[in-house]
Amino acid sequence: MRKQIILMLCFISFIGFKAQKNETQIDKLLTEWHLAASRSDFNAYFHAFTKDAVYIGTDAKERWTKGQFASFSKPYFDRGKAWNFKTIERHISIAKDKKTAWFDEILDTPNMGICRGSGVLVKEKNGWKISHYVLSMIIPNDIANTVTEQKAAIDQQILEEKK
Repeated sequence: MRKQIILMLCFISFIGFKAQKNETQIDKLLTEWHLAASRSDFNAYFHAFTKDAVYIGTDAKERWTKGQFASFSKPYFDRGKAWNFKTIERHISIAKDKKTAWFDEILDTPNMGICRGSGVLVKEKNGWKISHYVLSMIIPNDIANTVTEQKAAIDQQILEEKK
């Protein structure tokens, strides 16, 4: 009986270690991904994505495949002026199958202030990759009405285009 309890505790510890290992790998990937952008390292930045990844930017018209986003971003990387997002807070969740994960993070950005990034990752043969990423500007509730009023005309234009 004592051996069974010890084996059970070892097994539970191993499972917890595996989950922590995945979380550590994901955290490292995301941190290095943001660093690659700050260093204008195009190859490292886009290597973090799956082949069929989608990147959604802050504008309603910014929904890009990996290839489209790479084409849009390349001139910024080539000029050495990509972006420099610093992570303030990050939360990572891993699915029970250990093949899918999702995260949300609060970012300090020099040009847009505090933003939120969120996304989905999948585990491939060579490690975790970003499959879907969404960048959103954070609007404090206290000024949401003012911001909504300021963008009302643009929102209406987008709605008309989508009809």
